[in-house]
Amino acid sequence: MQAAAHRYMEGILFTDMYQLTMAQLYYRAGLHESEVLFDHFYRRNPNYDSHQAGYCVAAGLEWLIDWMQQTHFHAEEIDYLRRQTSNAGTRLFADDFLTWLGKHGDFSGISLRAIPEGRVVHPNEPLTIVQGPLAMAQILETPLLNALNYPTLIATKASRITESGRGRAVLEFGMRRAQGHGANAGARAALIGGAVFTSNVGVSQALGLPAKGTHAHSMVQLFMTLGEGELGAFRAYADVYPDDCLLLVDTVDTLGSGVPNAIYVFEELRRKGHKPVGIRLDSGDLAYLSIQSAKMLDDAGFTDTQIVLSGDLDELVIWQILTQIAAEAPRYGVDPDHLISRLVYGVGTRLITSWGEPALGGVYKLVAVREDGHWNSAIKISDTPAKMPNPGYKRVWRLYDRRGKATADLLCLEDEDPRAAATLTLRHPMEHAKYRTIAAADISAMEELHVDVLRQGQVVYDFPPLDALRRQRNDDVERLDPGIRRLVNPHIYHVSLTQALWDLKQRLIADARAQAVR
Repeated sequence: MQAAAHRYMEGILFTDMYQLTMAQLYYRAGLHESEVLFDHFYRRNPNYDSHQAGYCVAAGLEWLIDWMQQTHFHAEEIDYLRRQTSNAGTRLFADDFLTWLGKHGDFSGISLRAIPEGRVVHPNEPLTIVQGPLAMAQILETPLLNALNYPTLIATKASRITESGRGRAVLEFGMRRAQGHGANAGARAALIGGAVFTSNVGVSQALGLPAKGTHAHSMVQLFMTLGEGELGAFRAYADVYPDDCLLLVDTVDTLGSGVPNAIYVFEELRRKGHKPVGIRLDSGDLAYLSIQSAKMLDDAGFTDTQIVLSGDLDELVIWQILTQIAAEAPRYGVDPDHLISRLVYGVGTRLITSWGEPALGGVYKLVAVREDGHWNSAIKISDTPAKMPNPGYKRVWRLYDRRGKATADLLCLEDEDPRAAATLTLRHPMEHAKYRTIAAADISAMEELHVDVLRQGQVVYDFPPLDALRRQRNDDVERLDPGIRRLVNPHIYHVSLTQALWDLKQRLIADARAQAVR
């Protein structure tokens, strides 16, 4: 029973009810197989209250496509829908619609273009473009947003933490604090965003990585309770894992007993021909403890052992730790650069939960309907201009300036090629008075961001391995201006419209408002 329940929860019914009721409405109106375009995008970068993101990192696409390839309506799901009733007690879904759904309820008619995982992305540009029959494209909305929004949020957080750590290794330790099985998608996204390893064994196995971890305070507590003390616990761990010995030193007294006992065990390992990995600090003033621990380890001849920091770390906390180390280490005779070079960050709760910004506001909006061989662009009117999506069948180009830095992402209509223009006008997506012009001579390169992923349900894209996704993220971040990469109050990266797309949007807005007053 439980296995069946999981299949139902994770299969085609992993969507909202209103997607299904709308699908039946489209069927009843004869529109269910109309070809449409939906854009998936987000409206603003994460804001963590005390600090803000200047960009995001796309993630989640490969697992979404895997789900789409395996998912369709089975007889059990159809029977469940057949039993649903309205408030008046009548059948909610009619037999003819359910028969159609049983025959055509899969994603074999869907084509999908997307900005690949690992790419830096920005607000108001389509990360994913879904093309296909209306009913199934509508049903796809909820699972697509679920599969892409959260991983993008976590990959972004991981990227910021990696940046803050000055390239030192980040380990993802958040599984125990994650929201259910979201730990899996979150761990994979963290690895895309810059974490080098995760403690999540299942995800590590799936991605071909070794899982990483140390030991818990409870191990030391156990040996203390049995009368063997902290030293006995460390010795037991070193005996079982002599070549992977990384000791958690803050169970009793970090500097009074933890580090001295760790050094004692490290000396025993060294005499036996083993090289200890290092120590982990999980509480207290991590900057001060790092400095003092480094001094003690250096004096004992363990100058290259790692110092792993953990305990409610995020990008701002790491930045503060490194700032404090740079200021204080010299007064204790410790080289701050050498100390920083041996730090490793074990980041848990604040990474896997995207502490401070728990959700990415990604949305899925209808932007065009195909009729008589032509795309008719669609618009949504809102009293909040930021909620008006950019209409039509679009392409997205990234423009690089003479320095090779990304200077803007440009949304254009399908038949436009910005590379052919001598001068480009870049319009703000919402504000009439904000635009700029760029001469072609000032652009060193243009790159189209979308790739074809699905054509009529068939995968036409080779998903890159994890290492390639990490390199792509690193390359994209390096090509951002420093102001965009700031941890606090970052500069706004420009996502702009061509003049033709701007004109189309304004015309559709005017037409919609004129129809509303008739």
